[in-house]
Order: sequence, then structure tokens, then C-alpha cells
Amino acid sequence: MKKISSIFSTFVKKTLTSENLESALSELNLLLIGNDVATETADILCQKIRDSLKGEQIGRLTSKKKLLFEILKGVIREILTPEKQIDLLDEIKKKNQEGNPYVICFLGVNGTGKTTTIAKIAHYLKKNGISSVAAASDTFRAAAIEQLSYHMQKVGIRVIKHEYKSDPASVAYDALQHAKSKNVNVVLVDTAGRQVSNKNLMREMQKIVRVIEPDLTLFIGDSLAGNDALNQAKEFNNNVGIDANILTKFDADAKGGAALSISYETKKPILFVGIGQGYDDLEPFNSEIFLSNILDITEE
Repeated sequence: MKKISSIFSTFVKKTLTSENLESALSELNLLLIGNDVATETADILCQKIRDSLKGEQIGRLTSKKKLLFEILKGVIREILTPEKQIDLLDEIKKKNQEGNPYVICFLGVNGTGKTTTIAKIAHYLKKNGISSVAAASDTFRAAAIEQLSYHMQKVGIRVIKHEYKSDPASVAYDALQHAKSKNVNVVLVDTAGRQVSNKNLMREMQKIVRVIEPDLTLFIGDSLAGNDALNQAKEFNNNVGIDANILTKFDADAKGGAALSISYETKKPILFVGIGQGYDDLEPFNSEIFLSNILDITEE
């Protein structure tokens, strides 16, 4: 996150006048795009700064950097604030009280750490006294079934699986029926992760969602993937619909652009971030901590 914090720091320290404001914002825009903030997100961020400055006398900014800092903080906080917050443990308990398992569907392309993230969520739930079962609904790759089985065995969670190339929706359905009959609290549905341009993949995801009607559909994005992660989120959101996001490899992301971009584009919360390979290396996303990290600026 140092890079974005240094970009904002440089911007705040600029001596802004009404004459050079546009060139300063253009420079900020380009620097943000160069640091994994999606073009549209960078544009909107700069526009919001511009709008906020309209009611202020630019001359004051030469001596009052605190004003610009507060404007930046407000703009970024607005981008990071979702339309609806989700308390996962609370939502699960509410659904279980109705006598039904809570169903979570995981979307994301191969290589983003999706399967490991499912195991981390299973482990997190287990630590909180919540039982789960996993559905190996990525039947397109035999290796995916094996990978999910390996991770779930490590965290002590049962996997419902069918043969390679069987119907992914039927696997998810069977896992749901298993959870109902055995009073399991949560069903975790792994799905295929071929390229998002693959129309068959999207039809497959849509069928799974129709059959099991998940309570929560999570997009798993690689925070190092920049605009690729954003494009994936867009495609899944447009074709299937997502309720929240999890960003993996967050510990290795020195820029922080993916969190800003995905928050703005999906208008959905980032629930967790992956911060390592261990099953405990998952933590709730704290927007205020993230905000203070990317605005590591002296306010004076």
C-alpha cells in the first residue's frame, strides 16, 4: 500500500491553485491507474475530489493541507462503504434458526486461491462452532475435486462429490440435501473457474444458483491481478450476481488498488482478505484500517 499512500501524500503536499488543479488531478488519475486502480474508479475518485473542492476557496489549500486530506478521506471512505453490510456469522445463525442450512457459493477464476479460501472459511466457521459441508461443483477438472478434498480433509470437513464431468448443479443439490438431513449449518459450494468470457461457464454458474438458491454468493479475487480482478468481478456480477467479495494475497499487495476498484465497481462489501497460505490466514476486511494505510499522510 506504500505506493498509493505516497501518491496521495504527494497530491496533498502540492500547492494547489484554481489554475493548476486540473493538471494536478490529471496527474493523480494517471498515477492511480498505474497502481492497479481501475480507470473508471480513478476517474470517479478524481471527480469526487473536484466536486468537493468546488465549494472551497482553492487559495486556502496552500496553507490548509488538512482540508484536502479530509476531502480525500471522505471520498475514499464513500467508495469503500457498501450499499449493505453483511455480518456472516449472524446471517448464518438467523438461517439456521429457521431450520435451514446457510448456502455459500464461491465464484472466481482458477489460480486466485478460491479453493484454499473455501477451506479457510470452513476453518473460520468451525472455530466459531459452525459446522459445514463442501460441494465439489467444479467437475470440469478432476484436479479441482482432488484439491478441494485435500484441503477439506486438512480442516476436517466432509466433501460431497460426484464423478468427473458430472452435472455441477446436482453436486451442489446433493450437498444441500446432505446438510438438511444431517443438520449441518453451512453448505460451501466450489465452482469452476474457467475464463469469464466462457459462456458455458456462466450458464453453469446460473444453473447452480437456480438449483440451490444460495444465501450468499462470494467473488474471490486476486488482489495482485489489478484490472483483471475487476473485469472478473464485473462479469460474474453481471451474469450471476455477487453479494460480497474476498480478496486473496492481500499481504503481498503493496498497492491496494484492487480493494478500491472492486468496492467501487460491485458496490458490495469486501468480507475477508487472505493474508497467507495457512488456514488461519484470513481476516475480516477493515475499511478504516485500509483507509488509514492508504492515507498514511501527515495531516498538517
